[in-house]
Amino acid sequence: MTHFRNSILSLVTETSANLPSDVRRAIAGAIGREEPDSRAGMCMSAISLNIDMAVDRVAPVCQDTGMPTFFIHAPKGADQLMMKREIEEAVAEASRQGKLRPNAVDAISGRNSGNNLGCHVPVIHFEPWEKEEIEVRLILKGGGCENKNIQYSLPMEIPGLGRAARDIDGVRKCILHSVWQAQGQGCSPGFIGVGVGGDRTSGYELAKKQLFRRVDDTNPDPELQGLEESVMASANTFGIGPMGFGGKTTLLGCKIGKSHRVPASFFVSVAYNCWAYRRLGVIIDPNDGSIRQWQFRDENEITRMAKGEGMPLTGREVVLKAPISEEQVRSLKVGDVVIVEGEMHTGRDAFHHYIMHHDLPEGVDTKGGVLYHCGPVVLKQDDGSYRVNAAGPTTSIREEPYQADVIEKLGLRAIIGKGGMGPKTLSGLREHGAVYLNAIGGAAQYYAACIKNVTGVDLLEEMGVPEAMWHFQVEGFPAIVTMDAHGNSLHSEIESDSMKALEAEG
Repeated sequence: MTHFRNSILSLVTETSANLPSDVRRAIAGAIGREEPDSRAGMCMSAISLNIDMAVDRVAPVCQDTGMPTFFIHAPKGADQLMMKREIEEAVAEASRQGKLRPNAVDAISGRNSGNNLGCHVPVIHFEPWEKEEIEVRLILKGGGCENKNIQYSLPMEIPGLGRAARDIDGVRKCILHSVWQAQGQGCSPGFIGVGVGGDRTSGYELAKKQLFRRVDDTNPDPELQGLEESVMASANTFGIGPMGFGGKTTLLGCKIGKSHRVPASFFVSVAYNCWAYRRLGVIIDPNDGSIRQWQFRDENEITRMAKGEGMPLTGREVVLKAPISEEQVRSLKVGDVVIVEGEMHTGRDAFHHYIMHHDLPEGVDTKGGVLYHCGPVVLKQDDGSYRVNAAGPTTSIREEPYQADVIEKLGLRAIIGKGGMGPKTLSGLREHGAVYLNAIGGAAQYYAACIKNVTGVDLLEEMGVPEAMWHFQVEGFPAIVTMDAHGNSLHSEIESDSMKALEAEG
């Protein structure tokens, strides 16, 4: 199996950078359904361009490459210990090359291993089969959409839908609510895998396995196939749309599987996946470890996705360059498109916790500044400088307990992220004169191209690459005002309107 490690490295690289054929077709359909000059249309335009850029650069389509999860079928006598070691070596090499973001952190201390290896990481599931070949399937599911996974225990009351019994209609209500609760935080339009039955653990595994079905397949169970079609039709009336901006396409795929359960339990487990649906598979020769065949790739050549140049500019965009004045911020309103120029700082979960108890690193000035919720993929060059390989926004709601206080303490004027934030942050924006800017989730290459220089980094040793405070110089960085300094929130509006649509399905 001399080629096995390189085969796995190729699988990781391609899965990170190049979306499968069926996913591409689903996204192309969504692009065609949205009005080009709408918020949803601008979002899909940026997504389509980002997909092409990732292929051209052989770089992550989204900076959050998640927890690499492998499902392997192996013939009798296969050396699983050897395969596990080779997979770990391939994952470490992919991390070194910037194909994967270093995401493995100690559960308690948060210390990053730096190479995506750690306790039970990467995740590897081995299953035997009778074929004389090895099948390796990989899914890279980012933390933003992973956090929107949800599990229901029937019977129960479902918000907006009422009582859900232990029957097919109860399952339907669970699935519809799972789509609604994701809003734009899971980078819609998304895909869902659903596991009905099992126990709490096996139900989630069954749900994730459904994401290895093709988007365009037919469920062999007629009742479940009918449910899949019903969910797709209903979910796309919610008006959540791309990135939660409103629009016609909220869900791109729904796949449901079932397993036996014990009489006392009835679990419905939902694995939500973002539009950056990264899963591929390979058939490997058991003798030399080379790749015989790719799965989920129907064409040899890559179909170009972009229909334009990303978010189209009209000349009416507002340029924000730090230090930003309170007067300029208060002149903005929900729906305005802004172009961020100049200095920008990153700050995610660990940074927000840190800054509540410590001062800024020496020499860092954030008054009137811009804080970007982003965990970039950054490579260190031979000369000691840094190059950003991927840099899309992370889900902002995790910072809700801290954000208003951080805005006040650091004198910030703009927060950039995805999915919106809650009432405490909205109140803080109004009180302190700041805005929330929604960037396009998953568009890691689109935004990396806007970062012209890395001027420094702080807290790298303590927090690791994704959580460190990076300092960027940016040009032409587009985003949309979705929470302004006057108490208005597009996210609250979309959530309220979509709840009415959900209630209509009850």
